[in-house]
Amino acid sequence: MITPIRALRGKALTTTRCLLYAVLCSGVGLVAFLGWSYWSFTHAAADPKPIIGVVRPSGGALVICGGGGVPDSVRQRFAELAGGPKAKIVVIPTASIYADDTSRTLPSLDPWKKYQPASLQLLHTRKRDMADDPEFAKPLAEATAVWFGGGRQNLVSEAYIGTEVERQLMALLDRGGVIGGSSAGAAIMTRVMISDGKAKAVMGTGFDFLQGAVVDQHFLKRNRVGRLLGVLEDHPDLIGFGIDERTALVVNVRDSKLRVIGDSYVLACVPDQNGHSAPRLEILKPGDEADVSSLKDPAEGHPIVSAIDLEAL
Repeated sequence: MITPIRALRGKALTTTRCLLYAVLCSGVGLVAFLGWSYWSFTHAAADPKPIIGVVRPSGGALVICGGGGVPDSVRQRFAELAGGPKAKIVVIPTASIYADDTSRTLPSLDPWKKYQPASLQLLHTRKRDMADDPEFAKPLAEATAVWFGGGRQNLVSEAYIGTEVERQLMALLDRGGVIGGSSAGAAIMTRVMISDGKAKAVMGTGFDFLQGAVVDQHFLKRNRVGRLLGVLEDHPDLIGFGIDERTALVVNVRDSKLRVIGDSYVLACVPDQNGHSAPRLEILKPGDEADVSSLKDPAEGHPIVSAIDLEAL
């Protein structure tokens, strides 16, 4: 079941936010004002241009995890979508500041070994000329699945946006493969990308796997509702997906069907296209299903309430 929220600007929006925080905190104990633990960036986010002629995927799947650890249910679903025993999985650790040290990155393969894929390997570079080399990107041309690890999402976009790697990733989706990621690996899923920032987001450029959207991760655990709403003020044409820790949004690219798996919630933040009211928030719990079109344009008779339905949570 999806619980919708309609809030007005000003005091009504503030009240709705407070209600949202209170309910989720009391119900699952996940909203907490924790210390900021992201790395502080020492340089501005790169703004590379997408390559010309990149394939726009018409199929495939995305597994977008909010960080804080990847539950077995999420890994299991990713492995299934990858092809089970026929899976050819490529893990990209480039978001990690330690990615150049294979002694640190090789262990990132370990969680996938129990699913016994046909092949499992790392792919990493920080050099854009290498990322643009078809020979370097060849493992992606043969893969059925790619997983992006956590760290700094800027490091991923700076290395790969506008290169052969990006083209091969899009082609992988187009032929029915799966791309997943956690934390930074979630943020890079959308072209408009949140790269840093506490109360106000610092923006960057990610991949365009999930079109028409922007993703924020560690969402409830790090109290990022305000940050995502601020991004949507500048990008009212997008849907914002706030994905909490140990929770994933599984997306069927072909029909834009969404399903939540894991331990917590995903919040879909839908701006009012007419600009008359604050974004509508849809709370999706594990097992809930939706699609992008229904989120943007609720069917006639779809209930709209000004406060949270406590029983529905």
